Parts: sequence; structure tokens; C-alpha cells
Amino acid sequence: MEIGLQIPDFTWPNGAPALGPELAAVASTADKAGFGYLAVMDHFFQIRGVGPADHDMLEAYTTLGFLAAHTERAKLFTLVTGVHYREPGLLAKAVTTLDVLSGGRAIVGIGAGWNEDESRGLGFPFPPVTERFERLEETINYLLQMWSDDDGPFEGKHYQAERLLNVPQVLSKPHPPIMVGGGGEKKTLRLVAKYAQSCNLFNTPELEHKLEVLKQHCETEGRDYDEITKTVYQILDTGENGEKTAQLIDELGRLHNLGFAVAIGAAPRMPQLDVLERIGADVIPVAAKF
Repeated sequence: MEIGLQIPDFTWPNGAPALGPELAAVASTADKAGFGYLAVMDHFFQIRGVGPADHDMLEAYTTLGFLAAHTERAKLFTLVTGVHYREPGLLAKAVTTLDVLSGGRAIVGIGAGWNEDESRGLGFPFPPVTERFERLEETINYLLQMWSDDDGPFEGKHYQAERLLNVPQVLSKPHPPIMVGGGGEKKTLRLVAKYAQSCNLFNTPELEHKLEVLKQHCETEGRDYDEITKTVYQILDTGENGEKTAQLIDELGRLHNLGFAVAIGAAPRMPQLDVLERIGADVIPVAAKF
């Protein structure tokens, strides 16, 4: 089992002037400690459950480019991009740029989006949920064409383009892996089965049921369930002095037995580097043996 670090909060004790060097140190330490993935949220206001809306929040793809420059091996992605935040051509170019400059380490994390407050606050359109899911499927098809040999036009219900030229092309082959995030049973997991190389689910009591629903969608779509990488959101809390390490390892083992290959989550007390070093020393090597 691989472990990924998500960084959801940038309201750190030393404030914005120190964010650059501190984030660089976090990324470099996580990379060297063996974290297989680094992720940021794609939000502009802080979200409920993490902090007040006016806490520090960095733009996702600028941040991922910065993380790419301070890492060598970890895969880089958003957990996850709201489809209505960027036109698909801009999203395709952003991910392509990240993939090229990172040496082929980009993943596309994408979903239908949900945060109406930040959309209304900054003036992003916030279509009804049915339309957002239509746009999500259309955007995935747009990205797949953009990363193919077909640089012709694109004609969809919501997006039209005359020439999907993409130079330079992505380094990842056949394209950056697509992760559709979320556990919606009728639409989201159907899109995972139809298009995605991976999914991301929250660690809730419904987890096993969600996997069964995904399996059913795979059968309907004629997709091999086993070829989809299952990732789960799991807080990586080893305690103040490592006292919760065994508990975390036990939970990771349980998740692995359910079929999850990757656990991705925030680590408390960022930007303290010893937290990441402890996970690298005491958790990642054990999880790798599952």
C-alpha cells in the first residue's frame, strides 16, 4: 500500500511570508520520506471542516508547479478539481504543463464541484448539479482528445472548440491518470467505471458498499474493476509522539484488505517536518508490505 500526503491548510504559524520556504521543505521531506503522492485541494476559500473561509488558501495548479520543483518522485494532483473552475482547454494545458515539467508525474483529480459559497463569492458560474455532471463527463472526453493524436475540433453540449492542439504533449502515456473523486453512487462512480484510472473515497462506514456499487458499474460498463486504483482519504495521525502509529497502521491494513492500494490524507501539525519523517520511518515501510 502506498501513502500520499494531502495539504489542505496553509494557515501556518509563521504566516504568508514563510509559506514558500516552509512548503518547499514539507514537499522535499515528504518526497524523501517515501510518500508516493502529494495533493492539494482545488479551492479558493478554505472549506468547512478544515477552517474558516478566510484562512489562507493557495491556487492549486500554481502550487503543484511549485511542489514539482521541490520533489523528484511523488505523483502530483488536486484532490480534486471542480469542473466548473476552469474551461477544459485551460485545465488540459495546466495538467500538461505540470506533467512535462515534473517529468511525467501529473494526475488529473476531477469532480463535479460543490462549494457554492466560493463560486458565488469570486464570480465563478455555479451550474445546477445535473449540468455540472454533464460538464464533468464532457471535460473528461475533451481531455482525452487533447491528449491524443486528434487535434481536430470538439463539439459538445457545453463546450465547443475548433482545434485541440496540445504542444508539447504530455509525457505520461497514454495520458496522465484520471482520478474521479467522490462517492456518489448514480453518477460519480459510474464515471469512475467508464473513464477513470483511479477513484478516491472517504473512509466512512459506507466504504464497502461504495466499492460494491463501483463494481456493479464496472460490470455495466464492461470495465475490469481490478484495473481501477482504489484510493481512500485517511488522516495520517501518528500522535504527538508516535503513540497513535500502531492504530494508524492497523487501519491502513484494514483498508488494504478492502482493496485500497493508496491511502491519501492530511498529516496533523504541518509544517512540522518530524511528523512526515515519523510516517516515513514507521508507517510507509510497513504499509508497503501489505
